[in-house]
Amino acid sequence: MLVHKRKKHTITTDSKHWIRGFDFYQSNLLWVSDITYINLRHGFAYLSLITDAYSRRITGYKLSPTLESKGSISALCMAVDNTPESHRIGLIHHSDRGSQYCCKEYIKILKNNNIRISMTEDGDPYENALAERVNGILKSEWIDHEQYDSFEQANNRICQIITIYNTVRPHYSCDMLTPEQAQLKVGKLKKRWKKES
Repeated sequence: MLVHKRKKHTITTDSKHWIRGFDFYQSNLLWVSDITYINLRHGFAYLSLITDAYSRRITGYKLSPTLESKGSISALCMAVDNTPESHRIGLIHHSDRGSQYCCKEYIKILKNNNIRISMTEDGDPYENALAERVNGILKSEWIDHEQYDSFEQANNRICQIITIYNTVRPHYSCDMLTPEQAQLKVGKLKKRWKKES
């Protein structure tokens, strides 16, 4: 019988302050991040998203031809640049444990901007359900119904879709406000879920 050696590792991320039950009362308390793939006629592209948990507003995004960390880093930089420092006090960034979110440059940007780090513990998608939900909305309402012949075409269209998502599409979870409208609110937003018959 072989005895497996335990790997030694240092924990640098606090995964215990997971967001379940977190009571949001304004934007920029929690950002959730994820990557989803986009079908192209010949291959794939990869969309990195950063979403504000309170307003559901996509604050940063980047479509990339590969899964390299550059795409996620660009999305994070966009989110930081779009949000004044005074609006990021106490902000938590939550993601899965993908290599893009664990790389030195990504972590450095978070720390340099005093953004606290949270990651899923077991790779369970339910631990990043809000980010997965936003992916699902973009795909089911737009992306899965369209054909992209090139990366450039997809990139241009993704920019349009995210603008529509942020400024036109209301959310039941945000009192039927658009993400842009919800971003300006303070206080608990009423959930207007459809009642099942």
